[in-house]
Order: sequence, then C-alpha cells, then structure tokens
Amino acid sequence: MTSTPPVVTHAFWLAGRQATGETTFDVTSPWDGRLVGEVGVPTEAQVEEAVAAAYAVRDEFAATPAHVRAAALDHVSRRLVERTEEIAQLISAENGKPVKWARGEVGRAVSVFRFAAEEARRFNGGEAQRLDTDPGGQGRLALTRRFPKGVVLGIAPFNFPLNLCAHKIAPAIAAGAPIILKPAPATPLSGLVIGELLAETDLPAGSWSVLPVANDRMPALVQDPRLPVISFTGSEKVGYAIMDSVPRKHCTLELGGNGAAVVLGDYASDTDLDWAATRIATFSNYQGGQSCISVQRVIADASVYDRLLPRIVAAVEAQVTGDPADGATDVGPLVSEDAAKRVETWVDEAVAAGANLLAGGKRDGASYAPTVLTDVPADATISCEEVFGPVLTVRKVEGEAEAFAAANDSKYGLQTGVFTHDLQAAFRAHRALEVGGVVIGDVPSYRADQMPYGGVKQSGVGREGVRFAMDDYTYERVLVLTGLAL
Repeated sequence: MTSTPPVVTHAFWLAGRQATGETTFDVTSPWDGRLVGEVGVPTEAQVEEAVAAAYAVRDEFAATPAHVRAAALDHVSRRLVERTEEIAQLISAENGKPVKWARGEVGRAVSVFRFAAEEARRFNGGEAQRLDTDPGGQGRLALTRRFPKGVVLGIAPFNFPLNLCAHKIAPAIAAGAPIILKPAPATPLSGLVIGELLAETDLPAGSWSVLPVANDRMPALVQDPRLPVISFTGSEKVGYAIMDSVPRKHCTLELGGNGAAVVLGDYASDTDLDWAATRIATFSNYQGGQSCISVQRVIADASVYDRLLPRIVAAVEAQVTGDPADGATDVGPLVSEDAAKRVETWVDEAVAAGANLLAGGKRDGASYAPTVLTDVPADATISCEEVFGPVLTVRKVEGEAEAFAAANDSKYGLQTGVFTHDLQAAFRAHRALEVGGVVIGDVPSYRADQMPYGGVKQSGVGREGVRFAMDDYTYERVLVLTGLAL
C-alpha cells in the first residue's frame, strides 16, 4: 500500500523574505483535480508592508550598482537551469501544460533572466548631445540618462506561469525598479519559485515581493499611488479596465489576439505545404491553444487551399492528447472545465450557424479536442474573439491583397505569420499588416524573449522583451553641463 505524499504549504515572499498569512488556498491540477499544493494568502497588513517596503527602498535600489543587479539575475538564470525538471513538473501540475512544453518554458525563463543580466550591465549608459548648434548653447552639453519611474506592479497570467512572471520581474530588477508581482491565482506556484531563487541573492530587502492575492484584491493595488507603473498580461477586458481606472499611471498591457497564419500562393511545393500544415497544427494546439499568439485563423490563397486543408486536418488529428505528465502528450487540458465549456459553446454556435466541422469538436471535462472549422460566418464569436483554446478556422482568399485584408479584419493586432518565399511580399506584409509583429515563413506563435513583443488595436499598449520593458519602466532625465570647452 502506497502512502499519499503530504500536501506542501507554500509561503509567499514579502519584501524579500518568506511569510505566511492567516489563510491558505488550494492549487489543483486541471487534468485530474488532484491537490498540487496549498498557498498562503497575504493579509491586508502584509500587502501594505510589501508596498511600503518597495516604496521606501526605491531610491536605494535605483542606485544599486549594475553589477549587483546583474549578478542576482545571473544567479536566478543558473538556478533555473539546475532545477529545470522539478520546475517543469510543477508547471505541468498546476497549469495542465504538457511537460515537454513546460520544459521549454523553463528554458525561456532561463534566457529572460540571462538577457536581463546582460541589459543591466549596459543599460543607462547615457547619450551626449551638443547644444552649441545655436549661439545660446555655446559651451553647453546635454547628457541624457534613464531612471526608474518607481515601483512596478506586475500582474501575470496563468498560461505561462513561470516565463511571464520572469518577464515582469527580470526587467524591473535590471532597471533598478522595485517590483510587486501578483501571479495568477490558478497558477501561483511557479512565480513563488522565482521568489525562492531571488531570496538567495544580495538584492536589497524590500526591492521585490511575490504576493498571491485574489483577483478581487487587485483594484486596491492598481489604485495605490506608490505603484506608478503597471505591467499587465491578460484579457482585453481586464487590461483596459485597469488603464481606464488609473489614466495618470504608466500601463503596459499585453492583451489578447486571434492570430492569423497567411499562406500565400507562392508557398506551393509539397515540402512548403507540409511544413506550413505541421507548424499550424502544432501551434494552434500547443498550451491547449492558451497562448495570445496561437494560430486561430488560417488564411490561404485559393491556389494552395485545396492541397493545404487536408494536410492541416491530418496534422491536427495527429496531435497526441492526454495526460500532461506524459512526455508524448502534445495537447493537455485547458486551465479549467469552465474554460473548456466556453470553447465548446463557441464551436457549437459556429456549427449551428453553418460552419463545417472537419476535426475535433468534443469536450471531456477540462479537455477539448483539437478542432478544425471551415466556412465560419464572419460574425460568429469564434471569428471575432480570442478563443484561447485548441480551435482553428481555415478560410480561402483570392490573392495577397485579400489575404492581408482578411488578416486585418480583427479588433486584435498582436502577431501574424506569413508563409511566403517572396521577399517583396514579406516587406509588403510588414507594411500592410496591423499587428505588433510579422513572422515570415512561420506561424504567428514565434516569440524570441529578447525581441519587442506587444500589439496594436485591442491587443494592448507598450512592449515586453527585456530591454523594451526596461524602457517602459524608466524615463529620460537630461543633465545640462555649462561652461565646457567643446
């Protein structure tokens, strides 16, 4: 008879030290409902202590030598490497993400902290500008440097519970800005691991906290005047509600999308179409489709449509579904049964309105089968909104102009993938597509963590990517030197 391992109660991180609250909440697996861990809930007094500590240390932290911040970031990067398998299993357990994708997420977080260490060493070097271009500026020189705007409130989502916490914390530390991180209530354990690793460093007390508070306590943090910078990743509705509630704060919002993969007519060989179909099938379903840049729409030129569509269906049907702890699994559950029920409702609505269901369309608890639809009405919810599930729509168009117009026919504008070999078409796509990023020869789901990442229209404002987030967390301050022999 085997014994059940004891449930671990995870402390949170208050001003750089472990703390427990008066209550706990359970973190459960979306795959089988098992209890993954208990998490301490910060009291109101503890939240106040964390905010007050971050605000009090802001000047000291901004003046911390770059090598101290860089060393701390390097340490976290190395420790993530050492604990990769443990953390990947944790991500998979609390999120339902297949473990092979969870391992990749840990690897990305390793890179984020390494990039941040590199940027900490070279950021804020200053720019000199001669002012003697007019007589009144003779003997004067302007020196511009960047300084932190203040404490950052980072609000992370559930779908990348480690890496998107890293994208809040690492740039803030690199820029010398204290940070209060609020991980997603469904998946707080991965963010708390980052706290464990930061606690092993020499960063000033108070410069960071990881507080797993409930969503209904977020408005008070958002409104707190001591937190002038908000970095939020999540839904369009919540993101813009935050921005509207604090119009005088700096908000970086990385919101939703309904990413399009455009396949142009020159992408026509069997090898081309096999590659496109495989990438589309993989990245419409990875993370259970729960990625802002997963492939939701395929827009294919009529000249390749009839050859591409069966390849996509076959590749989607070949996706291995099941237990996320199994290394062979491609597609695990959604984050909750309610999330899967919503996807089910949207697909059923589209089919009732005349869409053709070619694969999938079935729900089992929190799992939803990888799904392909064609002939979806333009006004169907699944056409207009972000599905955030393993569902793909395929549409036929005539020519490049119609393809780009179809891709732009969305309130979102995060990223678009364009399958083409035509360099001129690539530049036309870059000019025409109303998105934050255009990926040529691949799906919109590609992201390198050092590149600028963010959207236009309803997909948000500002950019992530370590250096670009550091720009958002800081402002320029000019120093004018007088009486110089230039």
